[in-house]
Amino acid sequence: MAAASFTAAKFLAPVAARSGGERAPPLPAGASSSSFARALRRGGAHHPRLRTALAVSSDVLAGNKAAQAAPANPAVTREEALELYEDMVLGRVFEDMCAQMYYRGKMFGFVHLYNGQEAVSTGFIKLLNQADCVVSTYRDHVHALSKGVPARSVMAELFGKATGCCRGQGGSMHMFSAPHNLLGGFAFIGEGIPVATGAAFAAKYRHEVLKESGPDGLDVTLAFFGDGTCNNGQFFECLNMAQLWKLPIVFVVENNLWAIGMSHLRSTSDPEIYKKGPAFGMPGVHVDGMDVLKVREVAKEAIERARRGEGPTLVECETYRFRGHSLADPDELRKADEKTHYAARDPITALKKYIIEENLATESELKSIEKKIDDVVEEAVEFADASPHPPRSQLLENVFSDPKGFGIGPDGKYRCEDPKFTQGTAQV
Repeated sequence: MAAASFTAAKFLAPVAARSGGERAPPLPAGASSSSFARALRRGGAHHPRLRTALAVSSDVLAGNKAAQAAPANPAVTREEALELYEDMVLGRVFEDMCAQMYYRGKMFGFVHLYNGQEAVSTGFIKLLNQADCVVSTYRDHVHALSKGVPARSVMAELFGKATGCCRGQGGSMHMFSAPHNLLGGFAFIGEGIPVATGAAFAAKYRHEVLKESGPDGLDVTLAFFGDGTCNNGQFFECLNMAQLWKLPIVFVVENNLWAIGMSHLRSTSDPEIYKKGPAFGMPGVHVDGMDVLKVREVAKEAIERARRGEGPTLVECETYRFRGHSLADPDELRKADEKTHYAARDPITALKKYIIEENLATESELKSIEKKIDDVVEEAVEFADASPHPPRSQLLENVFSDPKGFGIGPDGKYRCEDPKFTQGTAQV
């Protein structure tokens, strides 16, 4: 069964699950295959057997060796392939530069890099319209870049400069850009999912009540989060609400197998996250998150069904981060052979190989793209370094609706500048 499609027909096929090849249940008595397919398109909410999960082979459960036919790579045009390649290279080069700047003292706090996971961001976000929304996590730099936020604005934000996309007040974990409908990175796991669900509700309200949507249908929201989030209450509450109201949202799980230093297999009773989708009546799909073409094919169908008003989809992208949880993480908990295994499946290398083998571009053309990206990132660093710090007057903006009595004392001075402001906390 092809890993990268989840049409109703695919749900009718036997399911070769990662846990051992269990077959899908038979049709309910008196049901034809066509009526069964129609029930699936409606969400399959009235019969438990209609909630069949799509499963594919995976590296998550190392002991499973179920043989499956490898699906052919989806066809992409030359223009599409080069757009994907450029976006992925931009993400990788940008993050590598962030590491350099962090260790040179240009960035502060925690910085979480996206290396290795580029196929997920590119595969999903490059299919969106400008009006569509993205909600990210603390690993948000590359999501911002894929959504079109200029590299210089993202880098300046990381430097804490006034020219950053949040004027230096967001930093690494809180990228936001209203013009690009990037609704934020969120430092706490799961806290972005309700925001994304609210954005999807707003899109449906605009479409159905205000009649404001464009000709293509509803505006779509992508909610990105990791495997560590999927045992949190917000995740389940929002899946239920999104399916109940048929909201135009795609829940994208970037399962990189580790929640900081906790293995996904140790912390989750059923590590196959995509199965949680059918429990609420929505499609649940697992895809190889190291293959941008497979991710893109799944993303295209999930986004299109959301845009048509058919409701949410849960997509589990099995991927891997090539660096530690953050740049402060020595990354000593993951085994060397595990890292080597996934490094050999580098999504950028795989796409480059595909492009050349399919004669979509030459090696020299790809090198020109790489050179272009190097120049873009170098310019972003120069811009960020030369940019001014935020003015003192910006200190309490977007904190209090009226800072007087809170951030500003009766004398008109900032309370945080009072030598006694932190008295009692200095020893903590």
